[in-house]
Amino acid sequence: MIPQPAVATDRVLSVRDLAVEIRRGERLVRPVSGVSLDLHRGETLGIVGETGSGKSMTGLAIMGMLPSGGRVTQGSIDFGGTELVGLDPATYRGIRGNDIAMVFQDSLTALNPTRRIGDQVAEPARLHLGLSRRAARRRAEEVLALVGIPRPGERMDDHPHQLSGGMRQRVMIAMALVCEPKVVIADEPTTALDVTIQAEILDLLDDLRSRLGMAMILVTHDMGVIARHADRVGVMYAGRLAETGPTADLFERTRHRYTQALLASIPSLTHDRGEELYSIGGAPPDLSAAQPGCRFAPRCAAATDECRTEQPPVVAEGAHAYSCWHPASGPVRHTAVRIAERPRPAAVTETGPRLSVVDLHREYPAGHGSWFGPRRTVKAVSGVSFEVAAGETFGLVGESGCGKSSLGRMLVALDRPTAGEVVFEGRSVTTMRPRELGPHRARLQMMFQDSSAALDPRMRIGAVLREPLAIQGIGTRAERTATARDLLADVGLPATVLERFPHELSGGQRQRVALARALALDPTVLVADEPVSALDVSIRSQVLNLMRRIQRERGLSSVVISHDLAVVRYLADRVGVMYLGKLVETGTAEEVYAAPAHPYTAGLLAAVPEASPTGQAPRAERVRGELPSPLDPPSGCRFRTRCPLATEVCAEVEPALEDVTATHQVACHFPLQNKSGGA
Repeated sequence: MIPQPAVATDRVLSVRDLAVEIRRGERLVRPVSGVSLDLHRGETLGIVGETGSGKSMTGLAIMGMLPSGGRVTQGSIDFGGTELVGLDPATYRGIRGNDIAMVFQDSLTALNPTRRIGDQVAEPARLHLGLSRRAARRRAEEVLALVGIPRPGERMDDHPHQLSGGMRQRVMIAMALVCEPKVVIADEPTTALDVTIQAEILDLLDDLRSRLGMAMILVTHDMGVIARHADRVGVMYAGRLAETGPTADLFERTRHRYTQALLASIPSLTHDRGEELYSIGGAPPDLSAAQPGCRFAPRCAAATDECRTEQPPVVAEGAHAYSCWHPASGPVRHTAVRIAERPRPAAVTETGPRLSVVDLHREYPAGHGSWFGPRRTVKAVSGVSFEVAAGETFGLVGESGCGKSSLGRMLVALDRPTAGEVVFEGRSVTTMRPRELGPHRARLQMMFQDSSAALDPRMRIGAVLREPLAIQGIGTRAERTATARDLLADVGLPATVLERFPHELSGGQRQRVALARALALDPTVLVADEPVSALDVSIRSQVLNLMRRIQRERGLSSVVISHDLAVVRYLADRVGVMYLGKLVETGTAEEVYAAPAHPYTAGLLAAVPEASPTGQAPRAERVRGELPSPLDPPSGCRFRTRCPLATEVCAEVEPALEDVTATHQVACHFPLQNKSGGA
């Protein structure tokens, strides 16, 4: 058990030796084992670790909201002198939502889609504070204004689907705060959000915590978020706290090997693209089986026989404590693995672009604004042009709703553009008939964001990989099976995976299968739409290294779509920054990241959290506010409504892409770098 600081008079929550078990049929899982933590008034405690480490289950145990079959088997949860373990349900309901509240990860599923926003925010006030319907609605409107919802009186009657992701997350925070709780548990509150909205939501939580005197438990797998927003941090692995301490001290004097490996796995904006990302080998243990010794030992390079057989003792160095037989002496300093430069495959002989996008537009009908009003359209993509050479990776970055995924679907001919064309290997796929598209689409493949949804849950992996070969009439069944086995080997999976169903694989394994399926027809262009956004940092590094290796070996051209700027920095040779359907900046990755010319690009980079509490270098002002609606984009420069440099000319004249250098273009009246001449 990790010891905690001495009891303070402002302590609001104390968890001691907490253990949880969940029964799933004949299987008994122990997701939390011996966790102890303290939380003080006005403090943010960060809990970080991979998926399955027990972070969320610890929060649910405190809330008394364990899933069916779950129960606390030992330990104590003391909330202001009230023992919550074993508390009768009626009393617990009086505390839950009133004194202890939770902000859930997925606001779209946590909010009731059939009820109006105002009613959902007002409900806790009516239940816990005894307010009348009218008073509760007034209170709800006040709290919506507090969390930054514009025109809260109008939003009260909206339904969740009418709000953006950032707005829905603000509504979730408002529901948690409406009764002014003493403790808020924020469970991955920004995982699904863009970097700009993530920064706004986390700053909002910090501000509200300070103003209202709340204590907060921030659950996340993002070490950058922890570095910027947590006062203290607990690192969890396989149901246990491996290391705890003040944030700055833990980052600077990392002691547990798992914490060290987590920090090393994070892609950064300054990572040398010539070096592979560090990744943690193996996978977390099965928590339904007995776990002798240190639970991280099977994945630890420093493990000895002692680590595998005996649980390491807890060592306290002031407020910093850890449980490791062979403690580290700070952040990892691993030997960087240089990416081998392989000769281009003989098949890669093109001298011109392999893929050309020419003035591409895509509009979607959105019904009528009123009974007799004109038909409206969503302007998803508005005049985008770029080229991708053989063996090159082009990265597309921007916020959700800027048109990246719509553009990706047109590149692989899943959607047809409203105007413009996509030219692949010298032929326009835009004008081809469906029968002609077949052979070309085989060489244009897409890797989707959600591998769970992209893989048919009723099909074994072998059938998933054979299916595209069968559709194209390639080989016999035995030859297709052999190809499927080779594909699994290429992505680092054993042949036994062929007989498994998607739900039997981990998230990282499913994403590898999705990559293998995209490669089945030996494509020349791969479009990867948010390929690692749903993965833990350790698994993300493995998949990114794999994608780089396969691209080099096969001479693939790639278009990588992501809102994670560090991922694009590692994968892409050139980068295009999209805003509300338009490219506002393009250039080599080195130019765009080192010297952004558009205020939007600079704002995106400024919002990226660095995994260092003391190394937050001063950067440009980050992007603030909500993305305008693509139904009615602003006149002139579409970014002007959020731009600190905007003047009247920005509202009247739309800027065109102009050269900053021969390989760097920007569409801005007041670029941060002088056009055709550098800074």
